[in-house]
Formats: sequence, C-alpha cells, structure tokens
Amino acid sequence: MSAAAPRLPALLEALGQRAPRGMVLGLDRVREALAALGDPHAAVPAVHVAGTNGKGSVCAMVESIARAAGLRTGLYTSPHLSRFAERIRVGGEPLGDAAFEAALSAALERVPSPLTFFEALTVAAFVAFRDAGVDLAILEVGLGGRLDATNVIAAPLCTAITSIAFDHQAMLGPTLADIAREKAGILKPGAPAVLGPLAPEADAAIESVALAVSAGPRLRVARAGDDGGAGGIAVGRAGSGGRATRIAGPGRGAFEVELGLRGAHQAENAGVASGVAWQLAGRWPAIERALPAGLAAARWPGRLERIDASGAQVLLDCAHNPHGAEALAAWLDEEGPGPARTALVFGAMADKGWGEMLQMLAPRAQRRLYVTPQGRAAAPIEALRQVAPGEPIGDPGTAVARAIEGAAPGGLVVVAGSIYLIGEVRSALLGIAPDPVVAL
Repeated sequence: MSAAAPRLPALLEALGQRAPRGMVLGLDRVREALAALGDPHAAVPAVHVAGTNGKGSVCAMVESIARAAGLRTGLYTSPHLSRFAERIRVGGEPLGDAAFEAALSAALERVPSPLTFFEALTVAAFVAFRDAGVDLAILEVGLGGRLDATNVIAAPLCTAITSIAFDHQAMLGPTLADIAREKAGILKPGAPAVLGPLAPEADAAIESVALAVSAGPRLRVARAGDDGGAGGIAVGRAGSGGRATRIAGPGRGAFEVELGLRGAHQAENAGVASGVAWQLAGRWPAIERALPAGLAAARWPGRLERIDASGAQVLLDCAHNPHGAEALAAWLDEEGPGPARTALVFGAMADKGWGEMLQMLAPRAQRRLYVTPQGRAAAPIEALRQVAPGEPIGDPGTAVARAIEGAAPGGLVVVAGSIYLIGEVRSALLGIAPDPVVAL
C-alpha cells in the first residue's frame, strides 16, 4: 500500500463489513448520499449498460473506443477479480490508492446514512469520476436495473441492454418478461437505447417500458448472421475464415475488425458497443473514426483470457451461469484443442444453474477437476460428480496445479464456473496480492 494512502486498508475492511447477507436494492440511500457530496453523478456524462451477460464486455469495448478517440474515460464495473479498485477505472487503469482512499472515505464517512457494499462503491465511483474530470463514464449495472444503485443517472447519453436470460429470478422475477422489465428500468426519457439480440418475449417487455417512459430511439442488434433488417445493426464473420468481424449499422458503411475480446459471442457485444458509439458520435465525432481501433484494443480480464503457466495454456472464463457456459462451450468447439487435450477445473455457486452449466462444459473436457470456490455457498463437489464424473479436489490452486502437470502437449486447462474462482486462480497465476474476498 502506498504511503499516499495510509487509511486505505482500514477503509477496505470497513467496506467489506458492509457486504449484505442478502441483496439490498433501492435508490433512496444512494441519492441521499450523492446529494450530501454535491451530486457528483450529475457532473459526469454517462453511458448505462444492463443485461444478463455481455454487459461487462460491452462496457469494456465502449470505454476502449472512447479512449481511442482521445476522451478521458471512467469505467465502473463489477465484480472485481483481485482488487476492489479494479471496479473503478480512469483512463483504462484501476483507480490509484490515493484517489481510491479519497473516494471511499467520502462514500463511507461523509454521507448521512450507512450504505451497503455496492452502494458505497457506486457512490465512490461517481466521486472519483468527478474528481478526475472524466469526459465520459461507462456504468455497468450490478443487478437488474430499475433498483440498481447505478440507476441514479437521470439523463444518460445512451443506454444499452445486452441480453436477457434466466438469472437472479428470486429478485428479478420468474419469466424473461419480468427480468426484461427490471433491466429496462435504466431506460430514460429521450435517451437512445441499443438492444442486443433478444427473445421476442423480452423484446416486447422492454419496448413496453420504453414507450411508457418516452425513451429515445431504439437500435437493435441482429443475431450473428442475420442481416439486421431495416434500421438494425448486422454483425457476422468477415469472409470465410479468420477471426475478423463485420459490423454494419443503419445509414453507415460496414467495417471489419478483429476483436480484441475472443469468442464468437463477442460479435454481438461488439454490435451493441458500436451502436452506443454511433449514438455518442454526434457529441464526439472522433468516436466513430475510433470504432475499429477501439474494438481491436479492448481487453476484459477473465473473459476467455489465456495465461501461460509453466509452459501450459490456462484459459480463464467468468462463465458463471448457463448463458455464459453456452458461449464458452461454443468457443471450445470452434477453437479448443478437443476434449482429449482439455482439462476442466470447475466450481460454482450453489445458487447458480451449475448442473446445466456442467452438462454443457463436461463433454468438452476429458479430465474434470472439481473445486470449492471462495465466497458464498458453493455447489457441493459430490453433486457435481453426479452430473459428470470428475476428480474431487476442493482447493482451486491444487486443482489447477494438477491440471497443469497433466496437461497434454498443445492442451488447454479451462477454469470456469464462478467469478470468485476466476479471481482466485488469476491472482495466483499472475502473482497479484488480492484484497480479501467479500461474499455477496
């Protein structure tokens, strides 16, 4: 810890103690806190992104595009992998210790009522972005949208909803339409919205909310390979081979780019990010020119991220629900070395769809090692073994080490199932001293 931030360890400990035993949604405490701090959120132009999966990738892409255009950017995402400061980035880098200390002390000590863990970090992000004088903040919704702490933004420059799938049904509702309505809570009067490929039920629910709040024009991304129709964004593979993606928007010429983020599913996320960039180009024309370079330069740790470890290739992916596992499985089918040369280190939270996830991933790996991630209650290892046979290891570090030792030439060790797991393994592989784990 730098000498410039002597109080940061104590503040981080206090922050960890704010972690709820259950999710607490609502906007009143955040609005009260921001008012006491001079409404820093009102001073920062913002893009607001929700969705079941893909929202973090879209945020990373939009931030990279804006930075390539010369803007000073702020990026607020969750969760972190190793350090709390990863959630609040300025100019592409995690907040420095001194700035993080100043922002956290404001959120924890200068507000009228105690904030929850996520609320405090959200308030800290707005304080940090105002103090850093960012030109544009890109905000990722934590959970849902309507009652998420980030939804204090009254007039975003653009909103986006990347995808709708089943997750957090206990809080968001049992149907896709229920979940979609909650996520559509970020739509605002007059603000344009970009929508990723959605099931008809979800699309109709979002459209009803958009009409009710008089949201701005909606720009829809077609599924990869579709033409997008009139007024839509079409994405697809460029040519018959390679990794280049072709993106075409309404009234704009198509362009081709090799995306910095791996996986076929990132083409649709790139379509959403491009739609957001086109909406921002009216204010900052350089953003449209920076689109290809920004998409090519985008990075998002822990998402199909390859790390060389003792000569073996380890692939880290934050697939932590069935929708994410499906995308990982598709990547393994297309670019993986095949089941015989793939080992899977898998552990998941008990409240996720771990059985469905494992059914998709297990056939892609001949060797499977099951672990118990840190954080809240994990899926029991014996239950995992009932879905697909595997080695009951428990400790993630031990499992990864054994998988590396037994890796076939040209093989791949895949780590997936929980964001907590990815954070733990990534920190160990890269020699990062992680902050204490907070179970949310």
